[in-house]
Amino acid sequence: MVGIAAGFAAGGWLVKIDRVVTARFDGQRFRIPSRVLSAPTLLYPGLDVAQADLRAALGRLGYREVGSAEGILPGQVHWTAEHVVVALRGFEHPSRAEPARTIELALEAGEIASVRELPSGREAAVALLEPESVGAYYGPDREQRELVRLGEVPRHLVDAIIAVEDQRFDSHPGIDPIRILGAFWANLRSGSITQGGSTLTQQLVKNFFLSPERTFARKLQEAAMALVVELRYDKDEILECYLNEIYMGQRGATEVHGVGEAARLYFGKPVRELSVAEAATLAAVIPGPNRLSPFDRTERARARRDLVLGLMLEQGRIDRDTYQGALAEPLDPVALVVEPAEARFFLDALRRQLPEDYDFDELTSEGLRIYSTLDPRLQRVAAKAVREGLADLEKRFPRLGKDPEHPLQACLVAVRPQTGHIVALVGSRDYGISQFDRCTQARRQAGSTFKPFVYAAALEPVDGRASITLASSLDDTPLTVASAGAPLWQPANYDREFHGSVPVREALERSLNVATARLAQDVGIRRVADVARRLGIESPLPAVPSLALGAADVTPLELARAYATLAAGGVRPVVRTYEDLVDAEGRTLAGREASPERVLDAGTARLATSLLEGVVDHGTAQAVRSAGFSGPIAGKTGTTDEERDAWFAGFTPDLVVVVWVGFDQPRKTGLTGARGALPLWIRFLRDATGTEVPGHFPEPAEVVEVDVDPVSGALALEGCPARRTERFILGTEPTRTCPEGVVVEHRAERDAEPVSGEVPKRPEPARPERGILGWFRDLF
Repeated sequence: MVGIAAGFAAGGWLVKIDRVVTARFDGQRFRIPSRVLSAPTLLYPGLDVAQADLRAALGRLGYREVGSAEGILPGQVHWTAEHVVVALRGFEHPSRAEPARTIELALEAGEIASVRELPSGREAAVALLEPESVGAYYGPDREQRELVRLGEVPRHLVDAIIAVEDQRFDSHPGIDPIRILGAFWANLRSGSITQGGSTLTQQLVKNFFLSPERTFARKLQEAAMALVVELRYDKDEILECYLNEIYMGQRGATEVHGVGEAARLYFGKPVRELSVAEAATLAAVIPGPNRLSPFDRTERARARRDLVLGLMLEQGRIDRDTYQGALAEPLDPVALVVEPAEARFFLDALRRQLPEDYDFDELTSEGLRIYSTLDPRLQRVAAKAVREGLADLEKRFPRLGKDPEHPLQACLVAVRPQTGHIVALVGSRDYGISQFDRCTQARRQAGSTFKPFVYAAALEPVDGRASITLASSLDDTPLTVASAGAPLWQPANYDREFHGSVPVREALERSLNVATARLAQDVGIRRVADVARRLGIESPLPAVPSLALGAADVTPLELARAYATLAAGGVRPVVRTYEDLVDAEGRTLAGREASPERVLDAGTARLATSLLEGVVDHGTAQAVRSAGFSGPIAGKTGTTDEERDAWFAGFTPDLVVVVWVGFDQPRKTGLTGARGALPLWIRFLRDATGTEVPGHFPEPAEVVEVDVDPVSGALALEGCPARRTERFILGTEPTRTCPEGVVVEHRAERDAEPVSGEVPKRPEPARPERGILGWFRDLF
């Protein structure tokens, strides 16, 4: 009876084990975090090689330097002082498939002089490096693996693992008594553990189902589960599962599992590209990835690798020539690449944004590829600009660095206006000390960076009529505004003076508070707030007179979106940190639909942008021109009460950049926007684009240029003593003339019948080359 009872108990135990095994094997075997990829890196003539950090970028991607360009293979690079030959890997991107090809980059004075395809020698406008892996979207376990199919794993890697871990894998039923005895004897002879007694199946069972405790009961359960696995599943399926599950080391705080991810961790390449020596190295680290790490236990790892190669030779898995060649190959792992420190704020923002559009469980378990908008080069440039810019400010103004417990802070965000793609994001001076993102999570008073919304509201036609044109003048005389239940408001200018009648351009270029506040009263505060919201400000906007001067708390990212709308000709982009998500089968996932939206007519946007160009050319931001920049640049400085916040929001046709500088607990910095934020902005743009900014701002057909008298704003005809060229929405050109007495009708009043002798319209400008950034915007 006791035997029968024991048999029933054992049978029940095996049935339970069978259920556990099949549930795991037949269900979702692995929870795979999503991998975050950067945007592709562009290589084009004129690119500064050092600035682009090209050598390091190639190293991060696992490109190996070789001594000759002859017979160069994908993933290899040959570097000399005059040229670089790169055998580019092909890659898939949601917008296109880029084939593998070999290119030659000619170098002159530290820049790429030309890009040519080899062997044809054909010149190319641009070449693309594959996206870099910059992070992951983890669940609670922080495990990273790249799933591979057995057919994707080179045979010599499989042979290396079987040779050292389980040479009778193909024949045993899950446990191998001969191996257990052989391992015991080999370890006894060597005086160290060179072989283990567990089969691959037992190792898989231990990692899949069991705790690491060393007890007889756990070992018995491991053996029983291994037998069940072997009965239920074929050898190829077991081996593939093992290759994806085995623990292979650490990347920072993240566990690396599987040979696919290990190939990238140690050698920076896909598993299919591993050499025999590299494959033997992966097999060598399996018993103890930390004590045998190629990164910091190189000699120990090399000795173990050579042992694996010897076993492969002994078992007939490689021939002697292959063995000798692999022994001679240096053990040369790539630099350990953890989550890039300078990109952590961007990755945090991406991790906050994605769950708004996608299921969290899907993001953390399905192994998706997240194609982010991050530009690695611009991110490094941004981090450097903030770090060095703050250090320079503290050197120039030592009082700013007197409280190291509460240091001066800054943030910088860069956005592509046409797409809304965030390409760089730095939320503080040091992520290690403060992970609070001041670009996306902090709201501070906008100060004068809000003023362009007042002018845009005044320039926007309502019922066919705008409050001002760029030839108008504003009243900068004492102003008192009474509001119900509030004290009288009397704005003052920064210089504590009044300037009488001033042209619109001068009012914004000099950032005159009183003239702007009076204009906002004429336009209406609620209308100003409406325009700001349409452009992209989402924070609450109080309908109070001081709103005109930026008395509203906003995030730098909101300002970037609003300025991007102006830069894009009145089309508000959807600001985002990612382009697409692709699943393991290559399908693009559908997310929340969001499209750019026209929120301001193109003519008004162009006039507002023109005013902001004047701020850079002649106003509070003319330090940009003094720094040697040419080309289309627009922007606005901002300073809040008692100089607590310093801002600069500026843009080129392809890039909007907002910088904020201040203390976390608002207190006086003594810095204006021009002295505090603008120097950081200049640092960033110099390295991001160079001082010769390409492209042009959109020129809508309804905007014309005519000459006006700079004093009166009247149309300048022959005989007018002074003139400047000004933009107008068609039909709003001046009718008064200089000299006086000539009547000129508005175009809008003459549309009823064809006429000649119209108000002179500026010639269509010669369109400059759109440049690499414009080409890339269309491409991706």
